[in-house]
Amino acid sequence: MIADLFQPDTDVAAAPDAAFMQLALAYARKALGRVAPNPAVGAVIVRDSAVIGTGHTEPPPGRHAEVVALAEAGDRAAGSTLYVTLEPCCHHGRTPPCVEALIAAGVQRVVVACADPHPEVAGKGLEQLRAAGIEVSVGCRDEEGHELIAGFASRIQRGRPHVTAKYAMTLDGKIATRTGHSRWISGEEARQVAHVLRDRIDAIMVGSNTVVVDNPRLTTRLPNDLAGACGPHDPLRVIIDGRLRTPPDADILDSARGPAPLIYCNEQAPDAAERRLADAGARVVRTTGPSGHVDLPAVMADLGAREVNELLVEGGGGLIGALLDRKLVDHLLSFIAPVIVGGDGPPPVAGYGVATMPEAWRLEDQRLRRLGGELMLHSRLVYPEHADV
Repeated sequence: MIADLFQPDTDVAAAPDAAFMQLALAYARKALGRVAPNPAVGAVIVRDSAVIGTGHTEPPPGRHAEVVALAEAGDRAAGSTLYVTLEPCCHHGRTPPCVEALIAAGVQRVVVACADPHPEVAGKGLEQLRAAGIEVSVGCRDEEGHELIAGFASRIQRGRPHVTAKYAMTLDGKIATRTGHSRWISGEEARQVAHVLRDRIDAIMVGSNTVVVDNPRLTTRLPNDLAGACGPHDPLRVIIDGRLRTPPDADILDSARGPAPLIYCNEQAPDAAERRLADAGARVVRTTGPSGHVDLPAVMADLGAREVNELLVEGGGGLIGALLDRKLVDHLLSFIAPVIVGGDGPPPVAGYGVATMPEAWRLEDQRLRRLGGELMLHSRLVYPEHADV
């Protein structure tokens, strides 16, 4: 989802396949956050070293990236090479199979970043292309290709969204001062990156304490040139609020921006509070886990059923910790500011935690970038099998 924030440019002359795939990946990113339940896919058609067609997935029930690029290329597609970030589909869904369109157009070669994890495709599209005499190459910039479809793959294979937890903290590990003041820990450049992420995901989640204390809007505020297709996109807003503490006049309930917010509470939450929030435009879902708190695995399954591919969790520490306790966070994005506040301000991760250091959750595949005076660290979470959770 954020691979392009860390990847270097590619020399077109030295590695033409990689460079054209980089362009396809850039087109795919324009569709992020806008095309669920479909994956964001980009396509570039090249003939005689010139780009003759480009495209990305359109919002449902729109066209797939390959068909958009073929429409732009027209008759020139015969004898061309297609660069596409995901294996072309070979089954009838909301749209006809892309494989059939490629064969009919006379495409000569297809370069694919990664295979499709959907069981109705899963290599079958590649087989059909080869059977039609089309040269097929798989694995060009595959790591970036897999990152682009992480949410789609998670929902297909695990029944839940891909989850990225994000927080900004001081150098001494606080997300607020001892009085609760937190605006702003991160600088302007880091906050802009945060809005780029909001623009690219399907849903954003916070806990009720964040809503009560900070009254966030959780909307995307970006200039058009930094946003994806059709300007800035507002994700579905999700609140974990066991007791329904969210005020009916909270900014997050503003129905003018994005779909109606989802609030997950437990079975014991007051009926009157649910009615007030429903009147304010929220959709309230009750689910209680064994501990009496909101059942977070059930929440993730429900979001998967609602066709959410990518979920960004923006806190606070209690919610992020609870999700980590249940092994529900896939990637962690940390902004570390060069300031120290001291005192007993809240940490970015709370929850139950682990009992011993060997049980600690590990960060792998770390990517580090400097944003002004701050550091941005993006890592994949690894949970030891013997962790006590």
